[in-house]
Amino acid sequence: MELLLWRHAEAEDGDDDMKRRLTARGEKQARTMAAWILAHQPKELRIIASPSVRTQQTVEALKLPFETVRKIGPEACVSELIAASGWPNAQGAVLIVGHQPSLGRMASLLLAGHESDWSIKKGALWWLSNRVRRGETQTVLRSVIPVEMLD
Repeated sequence: MELLLWRHAEAEDGDDDMKRRLTARGEKQARTMAAWILAHQPKELRIIASPSVRTQQTVEALKLPFETVRKIGPEACVSELIAASGWPNAQGAVLIVGHQPSLGRMASLLLAGHESDWSIKKGALWWLSNRVRRGETQTVLRSVIPVEMLD
């Protein structure tokens, strides 16, 4: 399975967290990363996104069909992200467009074996996969791409 973790792009400050919109810079970040994802996307890509406005705006830059999953919103825990993605047994690939701290905690759990507060920068993409070697399931970090590297 391939798992892509995409943190929403830069958003405005605001009192209603679910309604915060992308800034002009965030819109550019979303378009830039979307172009990279489209050029490198794995086959059979399923895309799921948080219902917050900023994640919806980020994923819409891909111009591909996606599902909105309420349980992966800003307050999501890692177990909800794992359940929504089907890790590690889902077929094909899953792209989660979500939030900190849950994306960073999921990355740390899958790569280090325990949840820690790892930071994923706004607009960045982490690409992981899993494999079995000598009967042992392993998580492989394929790529970490901060959006600034693509400008």
